Amino acid sequence: MDAAVKTTPTVLILLGPPGAGKGTQARMLEEQFGLVQLSTGDLLREAVAAGTEAGKAAKAVMDAGDLVSDGIVIAILRDRMADPDCAKGVILDGFPRTTVQAETLDGLLAETGQQINAAISLEVEDAEMVTRISGRYTCAGCGEGFHDTFKQPAVEGKCDKCGNTEFKRRADDNAETVKSRLAAYHAQTAPLIEYYAGHGVLKKIDAMGQIDEIAQGLAGIVKGAMN
Repeated sequence: MDAAVKTTPTVLILLGPPGAGKGTQARMLEEQFGLVQLSTGDLLREAVAAGTEAGKAAKAVMDAGDLVSDGIVIAILRDRMADPDCAKGVILDGFPRTTVQAETLDGLLAETGQQINAAISLEVEDAEMVTRISGRYTCAGCGEGFHDTFKQPAVEGKCDKCGNTEFKRRADDNAETVKSRLAAYHAQTAPLIEYYAGHGVLKKIDAMGQIDEIAQGLAGIVKGAMN
């Protein structure tokens, strides 16, 4: 076998505050490179619905109103990464959140000879994020996203995609809440930035430009990580 051919799945971590565009960019990377985005929230819900052992453990904890432990999250992640559709690699979104979780994740990957290939930080300006998030809303029918400033419906009050006339906003998409969420993100993520920089896998990209420009920059990083 050619030694240059990568045989282990690529593991990417996408870091960025609320509104930085992680979800949008992850979907584009999925389509372009055949990777699978793994969001911890989605993983937990799927494991609970599937009734896996880890899912049952998570459900018991959540039903009791407690936070799911790192051990349970790792167990669910281990199960999901073993699925055939993850053969090319995964994009982790929302995990790890702490250096302890990062170290635990490293241990999980080491079990199968894998490692973090790149931790990509989407760099944004907080003031712009407040404007970006507090102005967003979605179609109540199909979920299409809109914005007070950047993306209004072509016909006022009517969804471009499905024609629905009802829209909704997240209760926490207001300026004060967004500021608090950004502050919490920076406090929580700063140690992770340092951790992955120390491991030589941290990549930073300006996420304040156009979506296609950001996608092009990310694609370059991912291509390098997959080689």
